Amino acid sequence: MATLLITGGAGFIGSNFVQHALDHTVDRLVIVDKLTYAGSLLNLDRPLKDPRVTFVRADIADPVAMTRVFAEEQPTAVLNLAAETHVDRSIDSPSPFVETNIVGTSVLLETARQFVSGLKAADREAFRFLQVSTDEVYGTLGPSGLFSEETPYAPSSPYAASKASADHLARAYFHTYGLPVLITNCSNNYGPHQFPEKLIPLTILNAIEGRALPIYGDGGNVRDWLHVDDHCVGLLLVLRRGRAGEKYNVGGGNERTNLEMVDRICDVLETLRPAASNPAMKRMSRMSSMSDMASLSGVSSYRALKTLVPDRPGHDRRYAIDAAKIRRELGWEPRHAFEDGLSATARWYLEHRAWCEQVQGGRYDRQRLGLGER
Repeated sequence: MATLLITGGAGFIGSNFVQHALDHTVDRLVIVDKLTYAGSLLNLDRPLKDPRVTFVRADIADPVAMTRVFAEEQPTAVLNLAAETHVDRSIDSPSPFVETNIVGTSVLLETARQFVSGLKAADREAFRFLQVSTDEVYGTLGPSGLFSEETPYAPSSPYAASKASADHLARAYFHTYGLPVLITNCSNNYGPHQFPEKLIPLTILNAIEGRALPIYGDGGNVRDWLHVDDHCVGLLLVLRRGRAGEKYNVGGGNERTNLEMVDRICDVLETLRPAASNPAMKRMSRMSSMSDMASLSGVSSYRALKTLVPDRPGHDRRYAIDAAKIRRELGWEPRHAFEDGLSATARWYLEHRAWCEQVQGGRYDRQRLGLGER
């Protein structure tokens, strides 16, 4: 039985990966999470009931804690999913992104290096360290082209720069020390348990409450959307069959502008919970800013709530992933048709309003972040 050390396992992608690993492996899982605002034990309600799961509340940037976890749990692989991830928050406060994404990854890599050096030869050979990253490290694309594994890094935001730094450290540990590192770079994930600051859950929740649906700039920024379950399949494949020292792009091949995404979410909600029969759409909401809540009375459709707001500083125009390598070498294919996945995601948020309220917990009211004000 392998032991997977999963950092950030109480977050969005992490908790989905934990459930995927429980469903598709016999491995023992050790979850390490600091439980910041975006990580919650609510995301691990089912996994924590499984005897194969151990949870450790700890900060990956704490070398003493990480050394203890490695010594006690004896992992055969590490998946580093712990990260501060929201671009807007990185604009407002870069320091936590530096501390977790750069310093934390450095501590994990060094702890893993020292741990692996004490293993028997066969165990050293089998050990893997998977650094889970993002397509945002590549910067922005023009109207054509795709990000490949050979695309130079050109991060635009503090978040992207911190993830790029972590990737470079991981690559350096492979080339300098021989630590068997793998790197994945994924496109925008969507699915259940995503904190409501991100576009899809934010739009769903604002719409059904009759609040404005903020869209940055002209709404023409393009993202490539990947269902989190498909991402988890890819991560496990890379961990099991990927070549040490290699990186693999994981993308859904579903390019949409932000405006198209908001329109499609509105259409899905019209099917699941029609605006005409939603009491929240009939009430007037009074606020000081249209970017936070609609000052509209009795609007007849969710699309009427769309509100263009000032663009994010340094907003990349387009991302699109070339996933040919992981398809060719590992046989990975996304299984979720985009329309079906989006509908299922919207349904999940509608059916889990209590979860949404609890994870926000009075700390976040879906207000605008990332204006870069001084």
